[in-house]
Amino acid sequence: MGEIEQKPTPGSRLGAPENSGISTLEHGQKPPPTPSGKLMSIKIQMLDDTQEAFEVPQRAPGKVLLDAVCSHLNLVEGDYFGLEFPDHKKITVWLDLLKPIVKQIRRPKHVVVKFVVKFFPPDHTQLQEELTRYLFALQVKQDLAQGRLTCNDTSAALLISHIVQSEIGDFDEASDREHLAKNKYIPQQDALEDKIVEFHHNHIGQTPAESDFQLLEIARRLEMYGIRLHPAKDREGTKINLAVANTGILVFQGFTKINAFNWAKVRKLSFKRKRFLIKLRPDVNSSYQDTLEFLMASRDFCKSFWKICVEHHAFFRLFEEPKPKPKPVLFSRGSSFRFSGRTQKQVLDYVKEGGHKKVQFERKHSKIQSIRSLAPQPTELNSEVPKQAQQSASLTLGEGAESPGGQSCQQGRDPTASAEEPGPQRSPAPHGSPAGSPKAAGAGRAAVEEEEEVVKDRTQQSRPQPPQPSTGSLTGSPHLSELSINSQGGPAPANAILSPNLSPDTKQASPLVSPLLNDQAGPRTDDEDDGRRKRFPTDKAYFIAKEVSTTERTYLKDLEVITSWFQCTVSKEDPMPETLKSLIFPNFEPLHKFHTNFLKEIEQRLALWEGRSNAHIRGDYQRIGDVMLKNIQGMKQLAAHLWKHSEALEALEIGIRGSRRLESLCRDFELQKVCYLPLNTFLLRPLHRLMHYKQVLERLCKHHPPSHADFRDCRAALAEITEMVAQLHGTMIKMENFQKLHELKKDLIGVDNLVIPGREFIRLGSLSKLSGKGLQQRMFFLFNDVLLYTSRGLTASNQFKVHGQLPLYGMTVEESEDEWGVPHCLTLRGQRQSIVVAASSRSEMEKWVEDIQMAIDLAEKSSGPAPEFLASSPPDNKSPEEAVGDQESEDDLSASRTSLERQAPHRGNTMVHVCWHRNTSVSMVDFSVAVENQLSGNLLRKFKNSNGWQKLWVVFTNFCLFFYKSHQDNHPLASLPLLGYSLTIPSESEDIHKDYVFKLHFKSHVYYFRAESEYTFERWMEVIRSATSSASRAHVLSHKESHVY
Repeated sequence: MGEIEQKPTPGSRLGAPENSGISTLEHGQKPPPTPSGKLMSIKIQMLDDTQEAFEVPQRAPGKVLLDAVCSHLNLVEGDYFGLEFPDHKKITVWLDLLKPIVKQIRRPKHVVVKFVVKFFPPDHTQLQEELTRYLFALQVKQDLAQGRLTCNDTSAALLISHIVQSEIGDFDEASDREHLAKNKYIPQQDALEDKIVEFHHNHIGQTPAESDFQLLEIARRLEMYGIRLHPAKDREGTKINLAVANTGILVFQGFTKINAFNWAKVRKLSFKRKRFLIKLRPDVNSSYQDTLEFLMASRDFCKSFWKICVEHHAFFRLFEEPKPKPKPVLFSRGSSFRFSGRTQKQVLDYVKEGGHKKVQFERKHSKIQSIRSLAPQPTELNSEVPKQAQQSASLTLGEGAESPGGQSCQQGRDPTASAEEPGPQRSPAPHGSPAGSPKAAGAGRAAVEEEEEVVKDRTQQSRPQPPQPSTGSLTGSPHLSELSINSQGGPAPANAILSPNLSPDTKQASPLVSPLLNDQAGPRTDDEDDGRRKRFPTDKAYFIAKEVSTTERTYLKDLEVITSWFQCTVSKEDPMPETLKSLIFPNFEPLHKFHTNFLKEIEQRLALWEGRSNAHIRGDYQRIGDVMLKNIQGMKQLAAHLWKHSEALEALEIGIRGSRRLESLCRDFELQKVCYLPLNTFLLRPLHRLMHYKQVLERLCKHHPPSHADFRDCRAALAEITEMVAQLHGTMIKMENFQKLHELKKDLIGVDNLVIPGREFIRLGSLSKLSGKGLQQRMFFLFNDVLLYTSRGLTASNQFKVHGQLPLYGMTVEESEDEWGVPHCLTLRGQRQSIVVAASSRSEMEKWVEDIQMAIDLAEKSSGPAPEFLASSPPDNKSPEEAVGDQESEDDLSASRTSLERQAPHRGNTMVHVCWHRNTSVSMVDFSVAVENQLSGNLLRKFKNSNGWQKLWVVFTNFCLFFYKSHQDNHPLASLPLLGYSLTIPSESEDIHKDYVFKLHFKSHVYYFRAESEYTFERWMEVIRSATSSASRAHVLSHKESHVY
């Protein structure tokens, strides 16, 4: 490797120890031998505008210089970067890593080589290192200033506000305006100054690392992000611009994208003189010719663009670096150029497997140090991602896009927005996560499994705390953290909760949808907490009534997702037919109004019960049955609206299927923070709520003796609600199955007709399929007519690609541990093919055997074999890795092994992904039980190594705990999926010494939660146990009929 001049330079700030990291080498590989001979000095301009001088041998290839720069910076993910320079014809070209430098840079003393970002990944959460994201942020800053990254004024102001936050820290208007006067981040900046200052005010408490993350979150959604335009003309002579991105080749007219050719559609790329040719795969639905031709300014321009396309295709689409072609004996035809270096998948795998030392680096304009984990941990993924900064408007959804929280549709600003105190800023110090094997690891969002994380409530800080390293949480793909920020990946408040990753084993890192930085300084002490605790009545009936109040708050927030947030989004873009609007919103608004008044009555009664009013005779108010009876009788008047909800759900799905605009709107809405569950789940909430009222009233009737003053009202209310539930029960079971099928449809690629009349979902989960390469993890989906098996794709959406189907008609199931020597092994013999699968445990195997056998019995009783399920459904006897025998060359750019056609944003923490990473399964029976077991309320939380307890508003639903700062928040700060966790009571050795404490633990992740009373403690234990252990099928089917859509 080339030597670096030993003199104090700005570059030595960014790197710590010399030669501590090499960018482009595989783990354990040695650098190539450095050619001997005369050294030459080359000036490199860094992204922070400083210049460094590197001395390398004249005959050294370009790779030596790039490795020297990356080593100097301690840059682990250097493969995303490149070196560009003007050649002798003044054309800006990339340094070829295989050719000698002296043959490319003819006069090195007079040339400044720029170190810049070369490959922009589809999702910035794939960047594991804070330093990498910092350099990407500097690239975005450069592109803004140079006019390459064009956007509207709102997006530009928001981007600059994050840059200002990372450079000068928290908001101060005088400092802001002085800084903006000295620094020009964009042409015509003066006109945006007020808007920049306004946005900067919202970033108080945000660290530079968080600002970088938010900057990239906004920038990646802009059309010109990472785009370098290359002038050309089409066949008609129209001036256009060509560009290449991770998805394929793009065509622009000015700065407007007018066409795109996905890699999967491109058969071959070539150039002839100054003509650039794209040969497409035949498509009967396409109006394009077989070969497209574009004319560029010269042969050199054309070849330069062709090379960039070859490199982008190889980096984003191939699993490994392409092998060099053998040299021809006599004549050579065409270019011998090939991509050199690691592909993106190899980079992700390398970072997961490699160990690095902790180093610090400084930012050019920030005094705050950023620490990144480079500790040697061979089996862990080193990474750190900052918590997301709070936004008052969801401007990251696209140019100018706004959520109802931002403008006229705002439901009220998050109360945490103005209450934030700028506590000591911290940088993430990451913990590792299990590394995935190269074959199993996805190129989607990678993630880190942390041992612990702590959340800080800044408003509860009584005094500044010294900065401490904290375990960071990495986002990867949706979008899967154990405490993942708002499951959709949108910006989250600065005072957020941190989370580990879901990977239960070392097979594959899980996709995190959104990152958070934890902080160990925030929780208050036990003494402070005990002093603040209220003295509640001790009657169990009071706590049952309080449960009605707390869950009603959550129910109202869920209704507002439809009546306010979704309605506002629809009204702005108006892609929804009036008939569908009139079916959804008029049937939800009366419910919202009714339950708002219902909640007020319950809270007034609780205030009287607690003695917080001037009531003279408190005993008359220590009951809830009369309030419940009055309001349940009122609900019966709204039954017509409840009957419409199933119709609204079906109509919405039909509308989505028929309108791409509506589909896009709903998908984007699901990515907003406020939509913490799938959208269609909220449409069923009113039906689920009736079951909750029934359960509460059953507990009250069981608690009160017949002589109690409240017993008669409770019993009457129970009779009324039981009648309503019985009337709607059949519809609810049918709609739950319908909703689940549509939810699964979003997670699957390769399914034509998942939702058909008569199909019923039974179970989904992770099993290992035995193939020629051994056991490989696959996701299985069991329905009443077919069994699908899938693998997780390498797309940004992390969807699951269907590889095969086994019709259940005529199938047999055999336990085959002895035959194959694999524990918990089953052989599934279908009429067309047989497969061997293994479960993770004996209990998992028994669940699958029971459900598959039941499904086979159902299929045998039906009229005959299942309808064809896939577009083309030959038996898939090969794994994705086995199906890639043919090598791919840059001269024949075939479609890659994985499809990137469906790169739309996707929820990355759905139940399918949880089961994949926890290596478990869940059935429709479990989903039905989960619907009945929902709970909300305040809990105190403590981490394994922390001292204080922190008060959080916690909502349990959909097998997951969602954490809020208070019940008034519109969206969760973080979430913790509970599948796979163990629920216990702390032992004496854990030194908790508090009442009503339960413990959740999964591997090394330990959380303690403390309830306010014995009743609430028992209720939380009851509902969480329902998520951590599967219910038996008999438990549910004993009181539910089987309804299918």
